[in-house]
Amino acid sequence: MASHRKWSPPGTRRTGIRTPALATAALTSVALLSQTAGAAPSTEPRPSLEEVGKKVDDLYHQAETATEKYNATREKTAKQRKRVDSLLDDVARRTEKLNTAREELGSFAAAQYRTGASAPGGASLLLADNPQDYFDQTQLMDRLTTRQKAAVDDYVTEQAATSRKRGEASRSLRTLTTSQDALRTSKADVQGKLAAARELLSKLTADEKARLAAIAQKKREAADREAAELAAQRAAAEKKARETEPRRGTPSGTTGTSGTPATGSSYATKAGKAIAFARAQIGKPYVWGATGPGSYDCSGLTQAVWKAAGVTLPRTTYDQVDAGTTVPLSAIEPGDLVFFYDDISHVGLYIGNGMMIHAPKPGAYVREESIFYAGESIIHSVVRPA
Repeated sequence: MASHRKWSPPGTRRTGIRTPALATAALTSVALLSQTAGAAPSTEPRPSLEEVGKKVDDLYHQAETATEKYNATREKTAKQRKRVDSLLDDVARRTEKLNTAREELGSFAAAQYRTGASAPGGASLLLADNPQDYFDQTQLMDRLTTRQKAAVDDYVTEQAATSRKRGEASRSLRTLTTSQDALRTSKADVQGKLAAARELLSKLTADEKARLAAIAQKKREAADREAAELAAQRAAAEKKARETEPRRGTPSGTTGTSGTPATGSSYATKAGKAIAFARAQIGKPYVWGATGPGSYDCSGLTQAVWKAAGVTLPRTTYDQVDAGTTVPLSAIEPGDLVFFYDDISHVGLYIGNGMMIHAPKPGAYVREESIFYAGESIIHSVVRPA
């Protein structure tokens, strides 16, 4: 496995990984596509259909970025909630233990009082906040047995530990509240981006929607051609490797001619299971924040498919990109994860021949598509997870 790398903010580069600038140029404000009744005609120039399409795609990308941030915050919040629950349970157990010990210590004091060892009021130990103070004042410690003294010491130690745990639980509760606020903010951010995209699309006429679909189809065809070219290049490279391997004596599962890790039968078996599971999910809807089995977002899908192959991946794209060995695009193999955009906000499962299975975006379904669906420039990196 490669050494862990920290996620870098958008616009940065990592050594050995190509991170081209995000191909989303600044767009002019999109004017309303239909005039509101009674409103004065807009002086804004009507945007072209291509501009509207780019704007919608950009909003979907922003929504997916916000989704991954939401996923990360939700994971963090869930862990913090577990910690708070654990701390509160611990405090409750300790408090119950203290109450039991306090009753026992009270019985010690009462017994000593009956023998005349202390002044009247000795039974007030039952109510004392700190029994150690009480015993010091009345000099009862000199009359207690070794077992009784040990019980007092244990009580005082446990009381201090319980106080610390209460403070820790209080701090954790405040942290949890902050995380829950951040989670609500992330959720609202996703919903806002999706609402903006839906509003733009709702203003298109039926003819414009058809033309936009035709533009998208042309992009898919171009992407399919790039995928076919990659498949041909990989086939040529594999043929050359087979021809040279016997002379070089390269053992299976070590390194290939390019110096990158070569896949072995173990990885191919796991990848096959992951791909088979992924194919079974085709047609299920993209739902942001979903991890299956009825719906997925992009990282929820890749996490699920590799779990089916016995490999545990983190929840978000930001963490999944570090959960394996980075390989060049030229060495990509079925089962590898392909990450997209500078902000690493999208991921798909490579299945061979330049194609992947992924959960594309809101309103779409899990499908097979070229890894060049939006051009090679947005491919961030390729990671081999097992």
